[in-house]
Amino acid sequence: MPKIVQRLIIFFLGIPCVVACIVPKIFNHLPLHILIVLFAFMAAWEMTNILSTKRQIANRPLLILLSVLLPIISYFCGLFGWDFSLVELALALEILVIFASEIFSKNDFSDSNDKIGSGIFTVVYSGFFITFISRLAVFENSSLVICLFVILVFISDSAAWLFGMLFGKNNRGLVRASPNKSVAGFIGAYLGTIAVMMLAKFFVLKDTFASHNLVELICLAICVTTAAIIGDLAESVFKRSSGCKDSGHIILGRGGALDSIDSILAAAPIYYLVIKFILN
Repeated sequence: MPKIVQRLIIFFLGIPCVVACIVPKIFNHLPLHILIVLFAFMAAWEMTNILSTKRQIANRPLLILLSVLLPIISYFCGLFGWDFSLVELALALEILVIFASEIFSKNDFSDSNDKIGSGIFTVVYSGFFITFISRLAVFENSSLVICLFVILVFISDSAAWLFGMLFGKNNRGLVRASPNKSVAGFIGAYLGTIAVMMLAKFFVLKDTFASHNLVELICLAICVTTAAIIGDLAESVFKRSSGCKDSGHIILGRGGALDSIDSILAAAPIYYLVIKFILN
């Protein structure tokens, strides 16, 4: 099946399914959090696969468990009104657990730096970053705010792919981490998310963003797009460093779970911070 057909199938089936998980607010967006925990599990699984190709890593089941625990704790913080600083506290304790697991695991510590470093990175990248989507669930109009985030990131990725395919033939190779990425693709990503934000401001979410001017919302789109691009390119670096083409093969037309959510993981903290502390 051609890759473009596979991507279209994901567009017309996958995105509506994700939105269907986001919209219900029952029990602090329980369907969404089930999806978040599932993706945290798959992300940790694939990241440990990537990292273990050329280096020693910490106990794999432990890293996957620690990664999954963070979004679960974040869910209960939102459900019961607990302070989200508990998530940061849990992360600090998990890092200590990684230290302890290496301290008491063996007598030879020649590869301990690799194992500790890869362990902390896996937990932060796969488990902690995704909690910022969970934190959006307590916002007013949370369904709309989360849907907007997912659509912004997806349009950024899709517009970059489309513009790169149509106009990027002679302007590729700007970033060595991903030589197929083009200047036209990067421009398309920004244009796509700015267009979505303008539609949200004047039509779809005009009541939600009534107190914010268009410049503020365009800045939000630019911040999200920049973070999404960095997330996508960073995952390319991870795979290149380990000699992997894809993080997995679970998502039709895209590869692994990380290949699909790398931009989301990087953009979620930025979106949350801008929405909470700048747009209020």
